[in-house]
Amino acid sequence: MTFIRWSPAPVGSTPVQRKNFINVQIDAIGIGLASALAPFLPVFLTRLGASSVQVGLLTSMPAFTGLLLAIPLGRFLQTRRQIVPWFGAARLMVVSSYAMTGLITFFVPEKYLVNSILLIWAAATLPQTIVAVCFSVVMNAVAGPQHRYELMSRRWSILGVTTALTVALVGQMLNRIEFPLNYQFAFLTLSIGGLISFYYSSHIRLPDAVLEETARGISWRDRFRDYIRLITSEKAFVNFSLKRLFFMFGFTLAVPLYPLYYVREVHANDAWIGIISTVQSAVLLVGYFLWTRGSRLRGSRFVLLRTTFGLAVYPALVALTTRVELIALFAGLAGIFQAGLDLVFFDELMKTVPPQYSATFVSLAQSFQHLAAMLGPMLGTLLADHFGLGIGLFVSAILRLLGFILFSRR
Repeated sequence: MTFIRWSPAPVGSTPVQRKNFINVQIDAIGIGLASALAPFLPVFLTRLGASSVQVGLLTSMPAFTGLLLAIPLGRFLQTRRQIVPWFGAARLMVVSSYAMTGLITFFVPEKYLVNSILLIWAAATLPQTIVAVCFSVVMNAVAGPQHRYELMSRRWSILGVTTALTVALVGQMLNRIEFPLNYQFAFLTLSIGGLISFYYSSHIRLPDAVLEETARGISWRDRFRDYIRLITSEKAFVNFSLKRLFFMFGFTLAVPLYPLYYVREVHANDAWIGIISTVQSAVLLVGYFLWTRGSRLRGSRFVLLRTTFGLAVYPALVALTTRVELIALFAGLAGIFQAGLDLVFFDELMKTVPPQYSATFVSLAQSFQHLAAMLGPMLGTLLADHFGLGIGLFVSAILRLLGFILFSRR
């Protein structure tokens, strides 16, 4: 009955809020189409002969750029009266990289192709960093403190369904068309999602930010001291961000290992890789509903502890089998926990962020996350090369479990 009564915006929303909710959700459809390409990009590189380190660069490059630039970009965005135009334009630039990936394969010799594709995605890391900072600020402004679970569960449910259906179709298509034409067609076609996302995200309407007067003539050392003083004054933010950093280190360590494990150990074809991603995305709809309800009945801490523990177990389960059917089942279970983690991490972070300094604090939180995303894949691929992919997945599970223990201690 809850799904039957589903509406695009909470009851009592103003016309502007309702329109913003709708724009956010249609934007999710566009991103869902483009996001269906994400699980196949590392697979494409692997089939082109990329090394483990090269595949790991897909994850570590945006993290490196984000670590260097998230804080300066956050400070810059803090001085913008309107952040939405930056959000829409940066999103379009990121999704356009999929189209560039498809186009470049027609013109570049195969022996240079892997590095050429990596260069495209290296250039995309700057707009990716802008999107990462803008996303939380924009979504929080659209939702307000009372509707974060409602907005993000709606958005991510739509995103999950769109991605799941599209990934399933792409996986089957890749299995039926000759390589590399299958990947070229997929990357070029689904990039249309970027245009959909750009149009609707650009139509989100937020009030102008109130900008603080900045004193001129202050040295960079004094500015840095003021920045540190501002951050450390928010103890809840620092505490949560450091715990999330540790958990995300274990989380990102496994990111480049999954596609490598599917191809090299499980010998899964593109259709099965598509099914695994589809299952993981499809269950998000159920997961968002369950965890939103769970947070209302038992609170955010209940969601935080259950989801971090569930995702700690996942890489160990994958490492224990080479049966693709079991891996698809485990991916489905992980998807349910991932839905809750997405919601609770966003909600818990924004609870600790002063509204008037959203871009500043979110950019620092993103820097922590980028640090994990840079170091985690590098360690993961290093472990995989020296000890095997299974060992790398087990190390990921252990680090995630330690992160769960940190969250369980107040």
